[in-house]
Amino acid sequence: MVSTIQNTDVKQKDADLAVVVAVTTRAVFESADDDGGDVYGVGVAFPLLQALHKVNERLLEESPAESLLFDVILITTDDEQQQQCSRITGSTRHYGLEVSRFCFSSQEDFTESLLKNNVQLFLTTDRNEALRASQNGVLSALLDQQLASCPSEQLRVMISGDAVLRPDTDPVPAGQKGAQSFSTQLGQMRQKFGIFNSPLSIVLVTLHGGRESCGDALRTLRSRGVSVDEAHCLAGAPRGPILSVLRSHFLLCDVVSCLEE
Repeated sequence: MVSTIQNTDVKQKDADLAVVVAVTTRAVFESADDDGGDVYGVGVAFPLLQALHKVNERLLEESPAESLLFDVILITTDDEQQQQCSRITGSTRHYGLEVSRFCFSSQEDFTESLLKNNVQLFLTTDRNEALRASQNGVLSALLDQQLASCPSEQLRVMISGDAVLRPDTDPVPAGQKGAQSFSTQLGQMRQKFGIFNSPLSIVLVTLHGGRESCGDALRTLRSRGVSVDEAHCLAGAPRGPILSVLRSHFLLCDVVSCLEE
């Protein structure tokens, strides 16, 4: 069973134009060491939600009528957390998080809630959840513990150049379409800010191939209206060191194999 609760404390976004991002509650709030209090502690995804809010805030400063905004949903699949509905909503209010809706579902049917809410990006710390959502056509990204050290004043999105260059097939997989659509929307958002002091930074990382592959990925993204702030070509080198320095909030990739690495 899937249930959705609207957050009346937040002005609802335009359903047709907003970019819907769903984040699991367990990634946003830390409930492992539950002390029984009224408010959960903050989880690894807390800086991510703050960064998403900062982008929205700056977009509305540029144009109060702006409709291309991030619309954040918290999705709960843990039975124990579902019994703490009021604590989840209260914690969101306590920290001033801009969350439009709260979705509660079982592990078996959480993908139904993603599709029902037209989620364009699903973020979770659970690899199996990310894979299942991706296999059902929902663009997904896996969050890790390094996210806790990411900036909260700027959203940093990493795009896989290898995925960008993956040849189109007929028909194009839903996940690949989702990645292209999402990156295009990011590009539209990024164009609304100047070169400096932008609340949104797009980083391209090409794991394999040389400078030619990186250049091809850049040209492909530009053809979609996406200009990147940084581009890194690893040419087969280990990605761990550079990723820890770049401190991106998530890796945007359009294929299940990215989640299986």
